Amino acid sequence: MGIEVRHVSKTFGPVTVVDDVSFKVGGGELFALLGPSGCGKTTLLRIIAGLEVADAGTVLLEGEDATGWNARDRAVGFVFQHYALFRHMTVFENVAFGLRVRPRNRRPTDDSIAKTVHELLTLVQLDYLADRYPSQLSGGQRQRVALARALAVQPKVLLLDEPFGALDASVRRELRRWLRQLHEEIRLTSVFVTHDQEEAFELADRVVIMNHGKVEQEGAAHEVLEDPATPFVMGFLGDVNRFHGRVEAGKGLFGPLSIDHPSEGDATARPASAYARPHELTVGRTDSGGGLWATVQHVNVSGALVKLELRAKDGDQPVRLELPREEHQRLDVRPGERVYVTPRKLRVFVGE
Repeated sequence: MGIEVRHVSKTFGPVTVVDDVSFKVGGGELFALLGPSGCGKTTLLRIIAGLEVADAGTVLLEGEDATGWNARDRAVGFVFQHYALFRHMTVFENVAFGLRVRPRNRRPTDDSIAKTVHELLTLVQLDYLADRYPSQLSGGQRQRVALARALAVQPKVLLLDEPFGALDASVRRELRRWLRQLHEEIRLTSVFVTHDQEEAFELADRVVIMNHGKVEQEGAAHEVLEDPATPFVMGFLGDVNRFHGRVEAGKGLFGPLSIDHPSEGDATARPASAYARPHELTVGRTDSGGGLWATVQHVNVSGALVKLELRAKDGDQPVRLELPREEHQRLDVRPGERVYVTPRKLRVFVGE
């Protein structure tokens, strides 16, 4: 089932939480709503589910206007961040709950319910825990029970709100791999909310990045990573070095850095900022042109990468740089040494 959100807005009192948001989710797609806390992701997910009512805009499910439908009629499965399992029910009964509360004329037989529940618990690799209670499970196991319960009612759309947010890092990584594999098997249209960019780009086919209730960028994961559309996206998706300056007469001038910027060909100077990620900078001991001199402040050997913190002459902000460990061993850069830093790639945003 495809999902389309058209010009949806939602306010709570004087605060606009979702501001004229539009996007499409293709059938069978795993789609991420990514952004910082408070940007409107969860509210938007609840509007799609029918758990919140939008002030304006339209939600379409498989091309039909579902804006006025209640949550039950939308055939949506919802997985909450904190599981929302019934503590007094076994794992089996938690998964069966959505089937048992159906109207009598649509309720499956007990044998059919048992068959469905055991199949789902096998799918989420928890069939051996059917008689346990939630308090007897780990956080990762509870989250898989919550997912099985959402799938039990055979939803056409699966919505997940920060599904791994309450888990520790190692369990999150394990469950991300498991969820991606599960999605490949069942190909159910799924939308999940997260503030963790690693999680979004590891799992999602496409991503919408939100900020202050608005969409900053939408696209395939690799497109968003390689070509951020706004300074916010650039900064949100990882550590960056920012150089202030201007563009004029086809050039970008950022302190000692100078690059061609042909899209701004007129002679009028405009303020701009240039961004480079730490791994997009190189370091050497000779002036190779197009870079800047800086003094090494700190060297942190961290796994396969060595992280350098440098201070440029008259620079307010430190320059952060990452080198492969082998390259650092070859260069043997040490604190206090003066080195030449050259950007391999700069992204320029005019008007900052």
